[in-house]
Amino acid sequence: MLLTDELARALGDYSPSAASLLLTLHYQGPMTTTALAAVADISQPTAVRVTDRLVRLGLIQREARAGRTTPLRLTRAGERHATALQRDRLEAMSRVVDVLDGTDRKHFERAMNKILRDAIHSRAFARTTCRLCDHSVCVGKLCPIGSKASALEREMKSDNTRAR
Repeated sequence: MLLTDELARALGDYSPSAASLLLTLHYQGPMTTTALAAVADISQPTAVRVTDRLVRLGLIQREARAGRTTPLRLTRAGERHATALQRDRLEAMSRVVDVLDGTDRKHFERAMNKILRDAIHSRAFARTTCRLCDHSVCVGKLCPIGSKASALEREMKSDNTRAR
């Protein structure tokens, strides 16, 4: 609960859903409300309400319609808010784990990587799990979640090839 409480305080005035949408757009670029709802693991009506509020606050902007969809993107103010939100979240996590010395931190990181890796059962679940992650830090083999999702996809592809 300590980490959960610290991270909740770091959200400030943002709901977890709003934070998810802001950071997803920040790290992944323009998306539709439907795609954002899937990544944030919230219902479509909730995503619409949250994005409408973020549009009113000037943090998200609707782009030109592309067929039947309207991509959303962060405004400059939205980028600033997302950057500050991520900074506050990282500072909150640091306050909790800074008590660990180097050896303990390595053990903690190894254990967390194992927990995260073992929890992943699909790429969609990985995207939802990583919705608040800084994807410039956690990439490729450094990311236990993405690595597991990629391994699952390779395994499925291999199984499909053998089944033919």
